[in-house]
Amino acid sequence: MPKYLVKASYSAEGTRGLLRDGGSGRHEAVEGLINSLGGTLESFHYAFGEEDLYWICDMPGHAELVAMSLAINSARGARVSTIPLLSLEEVDSAIHKATIYRPPGTG
Repeated sequence: MPKYLVKASYSAEGTRGLLRDGGSGRHEAVEGLINSLGGTLESFHYAFGEEDLYWICDMPGHAELVAMSLAINSARGARVSTIPLLSLEEVDSAIHKATIYRPPGTG
């Protein structure tokens, strides 16, 4: 299954929900959403800084990841963005693929 890093920033409304539900309540909500789409939650972390929350999850495919993102973003409690994560095998496979590319400004 594809693996993703998800970054979330709480809105003021989402922060109020966090204060009401607690960190474990929000963890359960996110894990339940991921599980309902056939995915699994690998790790879940609160953070300081620009983002409030990070998690890594495995999802059956991009459509399920987008469904998760749409559900969270449309609820307006948090804004999420995702980064697809690649395995070592995927990177090694990419390295060995033949490519034809001419950089800009070259013959």
